[in-house]
Amino acid sequence: MASVTIRKVEKYFGTTHVIRGVSVDIADGEFCVLVGPSGCGKSTLLRMIAGLEEIGEGEIDIGGRVVNNIPPKERDIAMVFQNYALYPHMTVRDNMAFSLMLAKRPKSEIEERVRKAGDILGLQPYLDRYPRQLSGGQRQRVAMGRAIVRNPQVFLFDEPLSNLDAKLRVQMRTEIKELHQRLRTTSIYVTHDQIEAMTMADKIVVLKDGIVEQIGTPLELYDSPANTFVAGFIGSPAMNFLPGTFKSDGGRIVEFRGGIRVPAPANAGGKDGQQVLYGIRPEHFALTDTGGMAGDIVVVEPTGADTQVFCRIAGQEVMAMFRDRVASRPGERIALMPDLSKAHLFDAKSGARLAA
Repeated sequence: MASVTIRKVEKYFGTTHVIRGVSVDIADGEFCVLVGPSGCGKSTLLRMIAGLEEIGEGEIDIGGRVVNNIPPKERDIAMVFQNYALYPHMTVRDNMAFSLMLAKRPKSEIEERVRKAGDILGLQPYLDRYPRQLSGGQRQRVAMGRAIVRNPQVFLFDEPLSNLDAKLRVQMRTEIKELHQRLRTTSIYVTHDQIEAMTMADKIVVLKDGIVEQIGTPLELYDSPANTFVAGFIGSPAMNFLPGTFKSDGGRIVEFRGGIRVPAPANAGGKDGQQVLYGIRPEHFALTDTGGMAGDIVVVEPTGADTQVFCRIAGQEVMAMFRDRVASRPGERIALMPDLSKAHLFDAKSGARLAA
């Protein structure tokens, strides 16, 4: 196992600046997820770690060794791809053993490593089958098995679950996390799915346009987002943002269109008259009879465990989610009180969170 250090890395494709001064420290044995929308540079960064893309500027260090000019096969990493990349003419056993055969490892060692990986991943019954005879989930396990047998310092995962259906994705992400807890190999995982990031990561790196927006644990990003991008990207359903004006005369309040006024979040900063965005997650609302944010219900969606209520407040679409059953119907009035300990204020212009 090994730590991975990324120092002020830059990458250009022609005149397009894809990676912009990215620096990340990934500890030995940590599961780090690179997350962001399509085109943010996360897969490019992963490929630079793997040696599949050249590094424009900066350094990448794996296990205390700068690898900028070291070829992929000498970096002691193993990569699991989105499309499995299995050899169709080889059995599962041969697919898993292939890299060890190329390395001219002893036959007894190859057999032992394949057996252990097969046991870990539940692939023993399928070792003599071909990829075409396997389901998508089984193929992905073979791809992971091929990585495991190499016993690398670092695992790299490039959106490995994106080709699977929703139910299988949930199952496989649990299996990958369980595998990491068992092997404790440093892992870097790329995804655009923030649910995968939240449920799997020890550390999340949020990227946008080649820039690191925030680094932290899943709950740090959820509870204390650095800006509106992170706040809106992390968490499902997404955070509500209501434009308003911060007022400190006679108390700290935020005033919305139509004269609606609510107390400012407990730990929020701001200047009198500053234009702000009031950020509140759907699950952090409570129904109230007095005060709060009054609006009209547009849609009510009961899901069984939760009830999602879409309403229009101060001309904005707002979503609230309750664990209890809600009897209200579309067209009725509703008043919502935000949990002041969990709400946020953001500067309307820069998007940065305003902390006290």
